[in-house]
Amino acid sequence: MTDLQMVRDQVRRVLLVTLALNIVVAVSKIIIGLTSGVLAITADGFHSMVDGSSNVVALVANRLAARPPDDDHPYGHRRFETIAALGIGLFLLVTAWEIISGAVERLQGRAEAPEITPLTFVVMIGTLVANLFVTTYETRAGRRLKSELLIADAAHTRTDVFVTLSVIASMLFVITLGWLWADTAAALVIVVLILKSAWEILRRTSGVLVDTAPYAPQQITAWVEDVPSVERVLRARSRGPADAAYIDVDVQVAPEMTANQTAAIAAAIRDRLNRKIEGITEVEVHFAPRAGGEPDYALSARAQADALGLATHEVRVSDGAAGKVLEMHVEVPPGQTLVEAHERVSQLERNIQASLGGVVEVVTHIEPALGESQAEAGDEHTARCEQIAYRARQLLQARFPGPDWHDLRAQPFDADGFNLTMHVTLPPDTPVEDAHTLAEQAELMLRSALPHLKRVTIHTEPPDEPA
Repeated sequence: MTDLQMVRDQVRRVLLVTLALNIVVAVSKIIIGLTSGVLAITADGFHSMVDGSSNVVALVANRLAARPPDDDHPYGHRRFETIAALGIGLFLLVTAWEIISGAVERLQGRAEAPEITPLTFVVMIGTLVANLFVTTYETRAGRRLKSELLIADAAHTRTDVFVTLSVIASMLFVITLGWLWADTAAALVIVVLILKSAWEILRRTSGVLVDTAPYAPQQITAWVEDVPSVERVLRARSRGPADAAYIDVDVQVAPEMTANQTAAIAAAIRDRLNRKIEGITEVEVHFAPRAGGEPDYALSARAQADALGLATHEVRVSDGAAGKVLEMHVEVPPGQTLVEAHERVSQLERNIQASLGGVVEVVTHIEPALGESQAEAGDEHTARCEQIAYRARQLLQARFPGPDWHDLRAQPFDADGFNLTMHVTLPPDTPVEDAHTLAEQAELMLRSALPHLKRVTIHTEPPDEPA
């Protein structure tokens, strides 16, 4: 059993204990209220049922609603909790109507005066003690288990303590001063509390059922557009409860982006939203290519090479007499003959010219891709690492020209990729959060532009103290 399951089981046991006590308290108040004719006690009993109903909803959330998605419920079971809460809200409305009807009859003199006995006070004081115990027990358990659910439920029960105190006070007014209206007044105050609880439940549950957005699209857009390589957010949507939301984002990127590059961007978007919003169930990211504008020649070349199982680096674009001239190094799988390699690279050249209308000539330099034996040593491999570090420095200085990027080193990560480490010097008063954000943005930009990078490690540091 995992630690999460153990905590969930302990939370469920606490909820069962508090549910049993809340039911005892509510039933005791309702019985003594009906037998004595004290309207405020009856209303308080039904108000205590709210605490029991919140325990029921919490148990549903802890058990049924926490089940993972399946074939019949691909979006999970969370709305079982919503339906249960909706039923409780409707029950509270009916209860409020019954109490109001009794209060009207009392005011019109058509109901008998309440009969308050010592047993009535004993029951109310007993239920007060029970409420205090439930509040203390649930608060301590919530802190121990770090359960926001238990802490919130304890705060709800704590309000019942003050309601019970007001009922006891109204009973004292009736037997000492003869103020029969005090009972009715207390009952109506409790009805207001019941209606307030019902309104909050119905408003929240109906919003979930009709897919009201729990988060403003403008805020989601602002967070996502901070992710490098995201040119623009076309649409941002959210639905479901705020603590288990589903978020859909449509983002615009360069049309030359490859599947690996968009996968890295999608992962960065999910990570950013999960750090900004607690309890997200799922984030769906959809990509749309940018229409028009100057193409990214390097990205387009890499995308065409990926489709043919090739790799490119050192992509350069220059202006010729008749148009753009694209020059690049192309890595072909080792073991191929020159004829086989030339045929695949010629196909790549044709594909690039077909996809980039402004390119009139593609000049390629064929070289073998690094194998496992080459990844261990060799002048060619060393040159490849130096090329990656050099290209990374160019990208960093172009995208983030302010900081001092230095000590860039590329090393083999596995047979297909490289590990890049570097240092960046920032002003001494730079907040740690800003330094961390810069490193994240730089890493994503490098991994998007250099697909062979499998890991990027950036050491942020202040300038050296003067000697």
